[in-house]
Amino acid sequence: MPPIDLLFLDIVIILAAARLLGAAAVFVKQPRVIGEIAAGIVLGPTLLGHLAGDTVFPTSVIPPLKTLAAVGLVLFMFVVGMELDHRLIQGKGRVVTGVAAGATLLPLALGCSFALWLAPRYAEGGTLPFVLFFGVSVSATAFPVLARILTDRGMQHTLIGGIALAAAAVIDVVAYALLAVAVALASASGHESWRLLLAPVYVLVMFRLVRPLLRRLADTAEPLPYLLIGLFASAWAAEWMQIHYIFGAFVFGAVMPRSEAFLERLRERLEPAIHLMLPVFFAVTGLTVDLTGLHLSQLGVLGVILAISIFGKVGGGYAAARLSGIPPRGSAVVASLVNARGLTEIVILSVGLEQGLLDVKLYAMLLVMALITTAMTGPLLSWSYPADRLREDLDAAGRAGVRTPRSPSKATVPDSAPSDEPLGDNTDGR
Repeated sequence: MPPIDLLFLDIVIILAAARLLGAAAVFVKQPRVIGEIAAGIVLGPTLLGHLAGDTVFPTSVIPPLKTLAAVGLVLFMFVVGMELDHRLIQGKGRVVTGVAAGATLLPLALGCSFALWLAPRYAEGGTLPFVLFFGVSVSATAFPVLARILTDRGMQHTLIGGIALAAAAVIDVVAYALLAVAVALASASGHESWRLLLAPVYVLVMFRLVRPLLRRLADTAEPLPYLLIGLFASAWAAEWMQIHYIFGAFVFGAVMPRSEAFLERLRERLEPAIHLMLPVFFAVTGLTVDLTGLHLSQLGVLGVILAISIFGKVGGGYAAARLSGIPPRGSAVVASLVNARGLTEIVILSVGLEQGLLDVKLYAMLLVMALITTAMTGPLLSWSYPADRLREDLDAAGRAGVRTPRSPSKATVPDSAPSDEPLGDNTDGR
């Protein structure tokens, strides 16, 4: 057990560094999460070195920090599941499904192929779970970060922004499902692997029994304490079944009633705790990363990871958007947006490291890929969707009567979007 004063001091350092570098990221027109993740790396051995780092963050302080980070991650995944609204794809299912499939299948195939070559050197467990995990890690898209980027630029009022957000939501769900499979495969050799067979029953119970109960609970005066009991019970159940607690939190959020006023009230209550504890998650992530230990040969592996990640996402997203009827400039916008990995990738990587699906060096390279691809999103978007064209689309959306979202943290798809017809010039960006 670490000294309590040192634990509190480390929390102060983490929050201050996350706040400072998060503000710096916003200043250079990057998502705040980029700065917060960078703060975690700065506090780790990459810049502080092992001697200074071990003094500030000794081994004894890591377990309580990991526990605090896990609580923050549960709350965050609950909100992510809560904001996955099926209305995102209403009326445009073919377009959204096509974009999501293209932006997932190409990087997944490229990643799995490269992972077969990497497996003899980097696979910590079996080859199959490693290959699947690596494919998932290069094919993820950050739905929460993408929603923030769209909201910051006002693009949630445009049809193309709504399509990109809906596609990211579908990609997120697929990524978490495949990650659950990879974790299950890695755990299947254990003597308690029979618990995995209960996963379908768990999902059925959540949607058939828990969901109606939550609808009734939403009408009570103070539902939050009961929701938190249910949330952590769901996280425990998922962890007990060996499919990781983040899936329990995510599913519990997904079965929440879709009352906008109720969800907005929950966000306001939970966001302060999330803002407090998520930087701790980033810091713990950074403490495990030592970029100075990468050799020249590993830099070559990093280059290939970046190449297949960017080409797979941008190329797959662009091709799928064009095949779905989106004009060239609109397809470039979609491809630029789905390339952002952000926090979703960090969560996936942390699960992989915790479950022994990859080693620390490959984890560091994939973390660098997540930062670079997320940082690319802003410049790519400015190139593919210039400000004057965005203003034209916003004016068009206003004339069509698109309503403004109630919360800046939740991007809303325009109600006036056409169904599955080919998209016209309002997504072209000419």
